This record gives sequence, C-alpha cells and structure tokens, in this order.
Amino acid sequence: MARQEGIIKLNGRIGDLTFYKTRNGYLAREKGGVDASRIASDPRYQRTRENMAEFGRATKASKFLRIAFKALTSQIADKNVSNRLMPRMLKVIQADSINERGLRMVLDAETELLTGFEFNANANVGTTVNVQYITAIDRAAGVATVNLPAFSARDMINSPQGSTHFKLSAAFASVNFENEVFELSTSESAVLDVKEIAIPAIAFSCQLQQPATSPLFLLLGINFYQRVNNFDYPLSNGAFNGLSLVQIQGL
Repeated sequence: MARQEGIIKLNGRIGDLTFYKTRNGYLAREKGGVDASRIASDPRYQRTRENMAEFGRATKASKFLRIAFKALTSQIADKNVSNRLMPRMLKVIQADSINERGLRMVLDAETELLTGFEFNANANVGTTVNVQYITAIDRAAGVATVNLPAFSARDMINSPQGSTHFKLSAAFASVNFENEVFELSTSESAVLDVKEIAIPAIAFSCQLQQPATSPLFLLLGINFYQRVNNFDYPLSNGAFNGLSLVQIQGL
C-alpha cells in the first residue's frame, strides 16, 4: 500500500491504481481481487458461484416486480426502493426448500414473504392510514377487495403539512416471475378533503381478466394533493404518497 507524500490529492482509479482518502491521509493501492475465470471454475469458489446466481435471480425478480407496478409507483417510490426490495426478494429465493443451493428461485408460495413491503419508506401506509380496513382475494373469481369503514379523515389520516386533499387507491396484480408477464387492475376513490370528519365507507374491487395462475398481489395506496382554484396539484412531487403490499396470495 502506498501513501501520497506530495500535495496532490487524488481520489478514484488511474490504471491499476486506486486512490482513496482515509483519516491518515490519501492512500493508493493496486487493483486486486480474484480473477473472474478462477471464480467461475475453481471448486473452492463453489459457494461464491451459488450466491452470485441467487443474487442475480433476486435482482431480476425484484426489477420485474417494480416494472409490474411502475404505473403506480412513478410518483410514489423512494430513491432506494430497488435497494430495499432486492434483499426481501433474496429472502424469498432462500426460502425455496425444493431446489438445491444455487438453483433456488422465486417460488409462488414464498412470495408472501413480501407482504407489508412499502414502496415509499418515507410514507408508510400503515401509519398514514389509521383505518382498520379489510382485504380479501378470491383467486377463482379473479377478484380482490379492500373495504374501509366510514371514518374521519381529520382524525384517521396522517396528512402532511400543506395538503388539502387526498385519494385512496387499490391495485390487484397477477405476477408470473418465470415468464415475466403480469396483469394489473386498479381502483381509486374520489379526491377527499383531509379535514372531512364524515367520510362514508369505501369499497374497492379489482378484477383480473385472465385466470389467476400466478402469485397475486393486493396493494393499498394514498396520494396527497393541494387544491388551488379548484385544481388538485400533487403535493411535493409525491414525497408523502404511500403504496403498500397489504396482501399476497401464493399458490
């Protein structure tokens, strides 16, 4: 390891040398690590190859799940959603008790481990919507429902400063990770006043058109707005909007 003695401060890589800052000054080191061809063939790196295969499979599956819900999350998901979802998906793969290590995959039943995942870590639906809603999935009929009793938005919705209105939504999806196909159905409430004390019961119903032969995902979301001159503007570019996987049904 080399130490820089001069006044020139470098950070980053030049050729095979990497320069970096520490509390003891600027240091440099040569590019190291194990050769890729050795990792791919050496028996001593069998576990590494297995971990890499499953990590790649989890990355691919989490990316596809985000694609399936892209229409819903464009104004909701936080910047770290992919980094938060991937480890959860890796746990789904590691829960595979059928295939051997390195060949484990996203099994339909294990997708239920994703229940409760929040697409916006800064706006947890469970703490924003303080209403005891009921969810149900009917696979045979291809229908999912979310029912909220009558409630006071002023008391039960944790609305951010500056918001005047909000809208609740439900989404229902069938996601086939192996073939990378999905179907999505959505339902929305009217735009509601955050100060309203007597909001009537809300019943969401989402219907799939194709027979459901893949894991089913039911989501609940909330979007906040600021009304100006009878126009509803999304509040703070969706920073306070939430979307949660409230129920998942594997096979």
